Amino acid sequence: MGMPTHHMAIFAMLLAAGIVAPFMLYPVFVMKVLCFALFACAFNLLLGFGGLLSFGHAAYFGSASYISAHAAKVWGLSPELSILAGTATAALLGLAFGSLAIRRQGIYFAMVTLAFAQMVYFFALQAPFTGGEDGIQGVPRGNLFGIISLQSHFAVYWMVLAIFFIGILIIYRIIHSPFGQVLKAIRENEPRAISLGYRVNRYKLTVFVLSATLAGLAGATKAFVFQLASLTDVHWSMSGEVVLMTLLGGMGTVFGPIVGAAVIVTMQNYLATWGAWVTIVQGIIFVLGVLLFREGIVGVLSKLIKKPL
Repeated sequence: MGMPTHHMAIFAMLLAAGIVAPFMLYPVFVMKVLCFALFACAFNLLLGFGGLLSFGHAAYFGSASYISAHAAKVWGLSPELSILAGTATAALLGLAFGSLAIRRQGIYFAMVTLAFAQMVYFFALQAPFTGGEDGIQGVPRGNLFGIISLQSHFAVYWMVLAIFFIGILIIYRIIHSPFGQVLKAIRENEPRAISLGYRVNRYKLTVFVLSATLAGLAGATKAFVFQLASLTDVHWSMSGEVVLMTLLGGMGTVFGPIVGAAVIVTMQNYLATWGAWVTIVQGIIFVLGVLLFREGIVGVLSKLIKKPL
């Protein structure tokens, strides 16, 4: 049937906003929003459409960040190869962890993913190439495809915008494919899907790996934005933040995680002078969101206009 007209309009508005944004806002801030929006959309693919709650997605985001930073700084790889190396690492971790995690369901699945993420965190803390608590700093941006210099924020911004849109379009295609429809069936009624002959665990593992890979793409890109890979990227709080972004924006919607990521990153940026109070404000907003907007910001809008968003 093709993409609905209102979805095409939203993508067009996102593209227009992305083109104008660096001229009106600080480019690094906008790039951070784009990276975390992609991260949240990748997580939403697993939770919102696969029905699998992971408390350890920081493992894939952070591991890709470390590997891409190390590849660029130590191995001397170009930006695109470094990002691919980080993304491939996240995919392999997703395959390894996912093949074990999907054997459990519900809270047990969530706890297993959290345990794996903590293993990655302590590995990043102790491994010699990660820099320990200092992380990997001063990541060189180099030249994209050996031609385009990424020394300026504007040059990096266009690369990040392109990666964001590629990632979002991939997620959109997955959701609206026959594979995505089966995922929704498994999410709604797993025994029924099994009775219809679907190999449920295979679908779960596939969506787990896809989600981990796209989360890794976001993390690898983030390393070039800030020229830094740190323990914050693999900390359990990062896994919590992406859950908050997804639920606040609208779990199970296409564009909800983008809105949720924009809200949370904006709060962190403009309320940074409040110190620890930012976390309290986030908690209050989350509670209000759950009580008043159970479907998330975009989920409520979707109900109002009676069209899927």
